[in-house]
Amino acid sequence: MKHYSVLEVTPRDDSWVQAYLPIANQLLRKHGGRYLARTSQHENIEGEPSDVALRIIIEWPSREAALAFEHDEEYRPHLEARLANSESRHVLIAGQDDLA
Repeated sequence: MKHYSVLEVTPRDDSWVQAYLPIANQLLRKHGGRYLARTSQHENIEGEPSDVALRIIIEWPSREAALAFEHDEEYRPHLEARLANSESRHVLIAGQDDLA
């Protein structure tokens, strides 16, 4: 079953970004992921506004693929750099409709 990562990232220091992007892109493809959106163009239409800088949506072929990416040893130092230098949230969502 497909799964979707939804990330919110607000860098405090962007020194990590240049090294992060090529590796994240390569490993995302390796694990079958596909970016659906990576943008700072978003607007609040319900609830309290947020000052999140970047929102990212990734489609995965499965939960296992998403977790394999997240736990890939090659990704670890880049993930640690992102987490240390940004406010980040990452939610993994199952591609199913429980209310249908």
